[in-house]
Formats: sequence, structure tokens, C-alpha cells
Amino acid sequence: MAYEVLARKWRPQQFADVVGQEHVTRTLTNAIESGRVAHAYIFIGSRGIGKTTSARILAKALNCEKGPTPYPCDKCNSCREIMAGNNLDVIEIDGASNNGVEQVRDLRDSARYVPTHSQYKIYIIDEVHMLSTGAFNALLKILEEPPAHVKFIFATTEAHKVLPTILSRCQRFDLRRISVQDIVERLRTGCKGEGVEISEDALFAIARGAEGGLRDAESALDQIISFQGKSIQEDDVLSVFGLVSRHVLEQLMMAVLQSDVPKIIQIIAEMDQAGKDLQRVVMELMEQFRNLLVIFYDVKASGALELLPAQVEFYETCAKTTDAGRVLRIIDALMETDSRMRYALSKKTLLETGLIRCSRAAEVVTLNALLKQVAELKKNASSNSVAPSSAPEPVSSPSPQKKKKTPEEELKVMESQWREVINYMAKADSLSRRYFIDTLPLRVEETALVVGFDPEFASEKSTFEAPRIQQIFSRIVERKLGRKVRIKFEPLTPETKKILPTDHLVNKKTSSEEELSGVQKWYADPVIKNVVEAFNGSITDVRE
Repeated sequence: MAYEVLARKWRPQQFADVVGQEHVTRTLTNAIESGRVAHAYIFIGSRGIGKTTSARILAKALNCEKGPTPYPCDKCNSCREIMAGNNLDVIEIDGASNNGVEQVRDLRDSARYVPTHSQYKIYIIDEVHMLSTGAFNALLKILEEPPAHVKFIFATTEAHKVLPTILSRCQRFDLRRISVQDIVERLRTGCKGEGVEISEDALFAIARGAEGGLRDAESALDQIISFQGKSIQEDDVLSVFGLVSRHVLEQLMMAVLQSDVPKIIQIIAEMDQAGKDLQRVVMELMEQFRNLLVIFYDVKASGALELLPAQVEFYETCAKTTDAGRVLRIIDALMETDSRMRYALSKKTLLETGLIRCSRAAEVVTLNALLKQVAELKKNASSNSVAPSSAPEPVSSPSPQKKKKTPEEELKVMESQWREVINYMAKADSLSRRYFIDTLPLRVEETALVVGFDPEFASEKSTFEAPRIQQIFSRIVERKLGRKVRIKFEPLTPETKKILPTDHLVNKKTSSEEELSGVQKWYADPVIKNVVEAFNGSITDVRE
């Protein structure tokens, strides 16, 4: 007897045997039991997840001699013929090679005739998206009003290429990618039946490489059995398919998180010499860091992680050495590396530079971390300033409450510091600098400071009263007087104009000298000083 590959030998024959598609099998089972079977179905999904298998089981369920039944007997002539693919009433058509109008017209003509010996004539069209537009249009009429004895079952990997008018006439089922755990369980059961000894790591390596397709996993296992025999370890899987072991990926991931560049280069060199697919390494690293990100936000995320307990423990250890912000930056760098590697001549060099970039992203401090450190420094400085001193302090009487200044005293304060006020104002709004050179404080009222300006600029009074100028001026004056006041501007009279200084008030002190004194003032603040020393920095600019 000819050898039968595992993918065909293990093909499910009952709805209950279909792996990972319970939402589809349950709906079809209920539809058959309740007699609500539609005239057309379309199964959508990636390769190797059960589209054609589900279509054949549905055909058996409808044409079984004991049916329609959701549990076909697999013993009657109809079931055996459908399983063998030679039933006259179940016609399987490849949409890729029968995609013309003529073939669909022949199908439409033959569909008018009653089944030979079954209850239904069933057409299974695989890769239906390959039909031409003319073929789809030829199919529309019979699909909308088919004879009572005809059922259509379509399968496709690219639903967006199927005409909406076709989709609207079918019941649609979107099949899911099969989880790693389900693939491992199916392979474990099959290997037990075949007498194959295989390790858990090897099963997970096969499932990881299958990317959600059970048929791909079964074909891979078939190949490995041919290569290695009936005793299989993880290294056997890795050597056949060029995959990288989970332990090497974990070492590379830890090297990135620890910014260990020599280790990164060493691991990449070893993988390159072993002939590993470096493009796939990048994708698997992205998956690794994605798993770490899930651990950060939900350790017990059901369905989000398909991992062994040892892997979960590894990710929890990694989570203690970094934060989510850094992991996100690493994933961004890996995505960029992946897109560039597709067109790179030297994948090894690009992978090395990409992972070194990732290692730098892993050690860069996030803004939130900086703010947290600043807050802690500020807290420490505050606690130190109020901490009791060990040396005895002289007893002194309580200081009297600060006496409120009179308007005359406040005016003297403003006159003495007016040069500094104007210099600050000139920095804040350099365009209006020329208007404020010849100004001086006239008087301090209860809620306002009256400022006189040269009558020469009387036509520019709107400039003085602009909301932005008022806000800046008011803020500067508030620092000098210790209270909020609004600013009123009025032109100087000939008498008051005589007291304007001749040195224009500004530039008495050079800007560099003034900035230097301002910086020294901030260095004297203990909190600022601690922050600067903690980050080995310096003050380059002061914005007040």
C-alpha cells in the first residue's frame, strides 16, 4: 500500500475532530440538527487551518445515508466515496485552474440535473477568489436561486478578492489561526499513535514554525521523522528548518536588555555560521518582546500568551530589569530593522547594527523615570531642609510678621529695580524692546502700577496694552512687589519727561553678565543643584 502523508492520514473526519474552529463546527452542527442548512457557504482563512476539511465534512454530513446528520457514519458508500474524493455528487473544483466563464457555464448547466444517488449535489470550489470577474458574474444567478438539490461550499484565503455580490449570497465563516497549544496537543496525540517519541521543546519548535497552520506543522513533522526517525529532540527540528532555539533567543533578548554589545555580536556570528534565517530571527525577537510587553500589563492574560511555564518565568525575570517604555522603543527599532533587512545585501551587518540600536534604546532613561528621580530629589531636599540639626541652636524670639509696604515704598522699589524689569521685558518680547527703553514707574495705586512712556510713542499705545505685553509685564512686576497688579500706561508730561535717564536704562549690564548672575542664582538652589549633579549636567538657559 502506498505511503500516506500525515497531513492526509490525520485529516479530521468529524466536526468534533476539527482543531481550533469550534465556532464553525458548532454552528454547522446546530444548522444541520435544526434543518436550517443554507444553500451556500464560504470558508475564509489562511492556509492549513481546516477550510477544505470542514467543507468535506459538511458534504458528508449532508449526503450520509443516515443523514443529513452532524455525525456522518464514515461507513456508508456515500461517506467512503466522499472521503476518497470520487463521489459523483460531490464535485471539488480548483478555482485557480477552472476560473473561466466556460467552466462556470458548464457547472451551471450540470447543476440542473438531480444527484445520482445522494440527497444533494454539492459543489466545493477551492480558492474561489481566483475566478475571473466574468466567471463570478456567470455564477451569480444560480447562486442566488439554486435548485433545491444543490449546495455550494467555497473556500478562499483572500476574501477581499471575492465579489461582494457573491459574498452577500453566502453564509460566511472566518476560520481562526490555530493556537500553538492546540497544534502541540494535536501533534502530541498523533505522535503517540504513531509510536514517535518527541520532546516538548521539539513540539513547540514545530508549532512555532507553523505560524498557526496545522497542516504545515503536520508536514514538518513528517519531514523530521523521515530525517531523524522516531526519536526527535529540539535540535533535530532546528537543524532541519533553520530555526533558532528558544534558549538562544532568550540569551539574545537578555543581551539586548543588558546592553551587552559583545554578547549580541557573538550570538549573531554563531547564528550566521550555522546558516540560520536572520530575517526570521528579527520576527521571533519581536514576538519575544511582545510577550514581555503583555507580561508588563497583564501577567495572567488569558489567550494572549501561549507559553510554557518556564518561559513565563523568564519573562517575569526580564520585566524586573526594564520598563514598558523601553520595550516599546526596542520593538519600534526591530520593526525598522525588519523592513530594511528585506532589501539588504548583508543581513548580518544590518541585524548587528539594528540590535545595537535596540540595546541603546534599552538603556535610555524615559521621561517618566527622570521626573520620578527629580521628584525624589525634591522630596529628599525638602526633608533635609526641615531635619533637626544635631548642634544646639540659640533660642530666638519669633520673627515679626512682614510689614506691608506703602505705595511710596513700593514705588521706590520699582524705581530702584526698573532697569532689571525692562531688561526682562526686552528678553521676553524683543520686538517691543524699543518702546520700553524710555519708560519709568510714575506711581503705585491699590491695584495697578502706572508706567509712563515717551509721548513720541503715543500712537503705539495699543502695543503697550496688548494682552500678551500686559501679562508679561504684570508677571515681572509681581515678583518685585510680591503682589499682583495690573499695568496702566500713560504718556509722560513735559515735566516728568525731564527725569528720564539718559543712559536708556537698558544695557547698563551686558546680557552675558546678567545671564551669568541668573544661572548662579539657580545653582544656589539645593534642589536644582542636586538634579544637575545627579544627571551630570549643566544649566544652559533659564526660562522664567
